[in-house]
Amino acid sequence: MNNLVYVLEDFGHIDIKLKKLLDEKGISRNKLCNMMGCNYDLITRYYNNKVSRIDLEIIAKICFVLNCNINDVIEYIK
Repeated sequence: MNNLVYVLEDFGHIDIKLKKLLDEKGISRNKLCNMMGCNYDLITRYYNNKVSRIDLEIIAKICFVLNCNINDVIEYIK
């Protein structure tokens, strides 16, 4: 019988850069919510990098409204 050994590896993480992006563009969270037509608490979670699952529709709306690319909003950190 084979003994399986599981090794936990650090696969890195995804960093949401919405705070930096909004600061650079001079746009408040409240204004972004109004532009996107979404909930302030939702944007605050993205702003504070406190989401466990990324909603691609939200990311697409952010990119559209802020006229930016996805790599301006999220980044993979090894």
